[in-house]
Amino acid sequence: MTTGAHRFQDDLQLASNPPQPVATRPDRLLSLDGLRGFDMLWIIGGAEIVKDLAKACPGKLSTELAQQFEHVAWVGLHAFDIIWTLFMFMVGVSLAFSIANRKLRNASRRSIYSHAIRRSIILFSLGMVAQGNLLQFNLATLHPFYSVLHGIAAGYLIATIVTMNLRAKGQAIVTAIFLLSYWILLLVIPVPGVGRGVLTSTGNAATYIDSLIMGRFYYGENTWFLSYLGFASSVLIGVLAGELLLSARSIRAKCLALYAYGAGLLILGLIWSIWLPIIKLLWTSSFVLVAGGISCLMMATFYLIIDVLGYRKWAFPFSVIGMNALAVYMATNLFDFRLIGNVFVGSLLPRVGRWGEALAQ
Repeated sequence: MTTGAHRFQDDLQLASNPPQPVATRPDRLLSLDGLRGFDMLWIIGGAEIVKDLAKACPGKLSTELAQQFEHVAWVGLHAFDIIWTLFMFMVGVSLAFSIANRKLRNASRRSIYSHAIRRSIILFSLGMVAQGNLLQFNLATLHPFYSVLHGIAAGYLIATIVTMNLRAKGQAIVTAIFLLSYWILLLVIPVPGVGRGVLTSTGNAATYIDSLIMGRFYYGENTWFLSYLGFASSVLIGVLAGELLLSARSIRAKCLALYAYGAGLLILGLIWSIWLPIIKLLWTSSFVLVAGGISCLMMATFYLIIDVLGYRKWAFPFSVIGMNALAVYMATNLFDFRLIGNVFVGSLLPRVGRWGEALAQ
């Protein structure tokens, strides 16, 4: 009886004071490093190799494949147009893990915001170094708003603020508000000499706002300031995927949810494109959803193969690049590594005929 009473008392105490879960640091996703490296591969020369191989082996299939590694001129989408938004999606996934880790270390909100601001400034500055001609020290050639790193910096900072203040449901609502607001702005802002709701490469609200803000530094091509809403949305789509991966769901449930999430975004974006064209240079809301959906499907596949099924060795070269993505990106923009490569294979180029261009890459 005494033993039974003691057990009953222990059970009551356990019920009233259940053991608290031990906070553990979220694991690093090897699949995220692998996917980031896979994405970087096409930026640092993979796309050029495919196009050169297509020249060496001309044909309908090789020509169509090579076209996928060219940016669409305006409306539409090629595989190469996904590279930038895939990277922004992965910034969002990393952001979810980073904030979770910092909160586990009891980091203050001020320190998290300070880190985000500092990192955004560094990205923006490196973007001017890599692609904005900053090191020429010439205002005539300076493009302060040019690099993909600028878009990443803006999207990352805005997404950090949203993530720090809202849970997943709120983040999804804000993302929807950003995308709808951007669409409305493109429709209602009057462009002198063009009108409202025009989405041509030379006449649209985003380009008009850029020209007003940038003044003499305006150069065309990608749009920026209105597109901040799209940039932030691309990162927030990644944040939501990251929080899904951080959830207490089973691995199988996470995989299925990622695939469903990606498919849903893709379908929604394609439907929206009936009224709002998919235009990467404008970063339209339909483009954000379609590209975000494809990015999520790729993340789900890499997660399934690498982290779930455990097939990791094949992804090691990608992971090395992925863990040093910013350094690799800056290096390939500042140095011509073909000069080094020519030291080793330059004398072979005249001997390999039509394969020379691909080997030179």
